[in-house]
Amino acid sequence: MNERPIDMTPTLSAVSAGDEPAARRLIPVVYEELRSLAAAYFRRLPPGQTLEPTALVHEAFVRLVRQPNVPSEDRAHFFAVAASAMRGVLVDAIRAKATAKRGGGYGRLTLSGVEDPAAGEAIDMLVLDDALERLAKRSERQARVVELRFFAGMKVSDVAFVLGVSKTTVEQDWRIARAWLSGELKDEETAG
Repeated sequence: MNERPIDMTPTLSAVSAGDEPAARRLIPVVYEELRSLAAAYFRRLPPGQTLEPTALVHEAFVRLVRQPNVPSEDRAHFFAVAASAMRGVLVDAIRAKATAKRGGGYGRLTLSGVEDPAAGEAIDMLVLDDALERLAKRSERQARVVELRFFAGMKVSDVAFVLGVSKTTVEQDWRIARAWLSGELKDEETAG
């Protein structure tokens, strides 16, 4: 979400109202951006994944259009929901492939360095998902900030817009959430 493309709001509103031709028009508008997000996820995973970026995008899109209320506020809200759908598809695929406790090494991602996906230590996607669930119980907003920054690749300003908070609040939530997750992931690593 590095640039401000066309206004998707009218098309999203039509999709939300059940307009199937609008859903078909939406696909090319969002496909490349979702594909780019999916490719970023897969660059962080070890080789040999059975799910590929294209399949991830297709499955996430199917989940999106099956929702009774596709977000129609604007592009940022749509991609926030798309990030949740992609996270769900990834976690489901990794769980299905896992043969040992905690995924047998499958699904390792980096949490640090959203702007530089190669930075930071690899972490287990399933462990991250569990930790995000625990974080959401502590602070739903901090968990959403992580999801939007990490899974949707959103800038601080976009996250602030989607959540209806200031950029300073997002930056603070991001710092706190990353520190908390880092501790949780280290605890999990030493326990596992």
